[in-house]
Order: sequence, then structure tokens, then C-alpha cells
Amino acid sequence: MEAQGSRRRHLPVLLLWVNGLMTLGFSGARQQSELCNESLMLEKLPACGKSFEEMMKKVDSKKWCNLTEFIMYYDNFTQCTEREANNASCFWPNPLAEGFITGIHKQFFSNCTSEKVHWEDPPDEILITLILVPVLLTCAMITLVVWCSKRSDILV
Repeated sequence: MEAQGSRRRHLPVLLLWVNGLMTLGFSGARQQSELCNESLMLEKLPACGKSFEEMMKKVDSKKWCNLTEFIMYYDNFTQCTEREANNASCFWPNPLAEGFITGIHKQFFSNCTSEKVHWEDPPDEILITLILVPVLLTCAMITLVVWCSKRSDILV
């Protein structure tokens, strides 16, 4: 009987310990044992940029603003920068990697500005119609409901 009581006291501790292990395992969390080697990362990232530059030479520069033309190249570039950051025990993205990526963006995509669309009101005839139709339908529905509620003889 006493052994069973001892087990009951240790059960919550055991459950908390198992829960902690499962949480760490399922979340993919791992402690970073090494410090970020920023100099190594900054040394390796230009290779990713050089590779991206070589791939972008295959794309006509007039199409650089069309993402569908080079999405695979950009994905390879992104994966490369992430891999090199992780190899240097750095998180990704981090401020240094972001600065490098921003430099690549300035090099290739600085002319890709989005033109603002100038919105205009529709002509008055269309605007009045778009306003009046819902208002008149609402009034008609209210009138129909009131009229039907006064004529209780047709509901029975």
C-alpha cells in the first residue's frame, strides 16, 4: 500500500518530465551550443550571391521584375543563405544576412518599383444606380414584411 502511495507522489513529476521531453522533441527546439560565427557567415554568404548572379545572367534583365521568371533561382539563393547561416551556428534570418540579402535586392531589383494605381470614382449615373438599388430593395423588403405582418389571415 505504501509503495502505491509513493508511486502516486512521483507520478506528477514523471508526467511533467515526459511532457517536457515531448514538447522539446515535437517543437524541434534545440539549444544553440555554439555562438554565432558572424565572420564565417559573412565570408560564406558572397558565394550565395555569386551563384545567384550567375543564374540571373540566364534571365533577360527586362524580366528581372517578373518573379515567375526567376523564382527557382531566388529559392536556391534563399536556401543557400539559410544553410550558410546555420553552418556558422547563426540563426536565419539575422540582421547580417538580411543586410546581405538587401544588397542583392538593390543590385537586381532596384528598378522594380510598383506604380501606384490612380483610382477614380465611376461616372455619376453608375454611382447613383449603385447607391439607389440597395436602398430601394431594402425599402421594398421592409414594406413587404410590414404588409405581410398586418395581413395575418394569409399566414394561417
